[in-house]
Amino acid sequence: MQIEMIKSAGGVFVPAFDHDLPRLAKFKNGEQYTLEAKLTRNPAFHRKAFALFNFCFQHWAADRAGLEHADEATQFDRFRKDLTILAGFYEQTVRLNGEIRTEAKSLAYANMEPDEFERCYSALVNAAIKHVFAGTKDQNIINQLYSFF
Repeated sequence: MQIEMIKSAGGVFVPAFDHDLPRLAKFKNGEQYTLEAKLTRNPAFHRKAFALFNFCFQHWAADRAGLEHADEATQFDRFRKDLTILAGFYEQTVRLNGEIRTEAKSLAYANMEPDEFERCYSALVNAAIKHVFAGTKDQNIINQLYSFF
């Protein structure tokens, strides 16, 4: 399980996104767990990218992708990966049956250099404008979208 966390005062880690709270509920208080922590690239920029994903996700309908029965965390994860693919950051492999499988590139610090992440972020904004917000006339939404430039 991977969950983005933020270290708070007193050394306490809290989830970066509210939709991850239910996933943490299965861990019992007072029990010991082994966790592997990785520092993300420029954390502020990484948070901005995930804020963009969250903003876009709020304006996207799960029923358009056949995920209406999936939990929110699953929907968000699929949405994030699909938007990354639409932004042009993906890898393709050929399956045993000859079909091509397309998977989103990982945005993890260890898997993407900072300059590639910057290009990816710019492409994500463009993909969101084209695929999530196409035809949007609501000036409030447009102004919020401009804040990600």
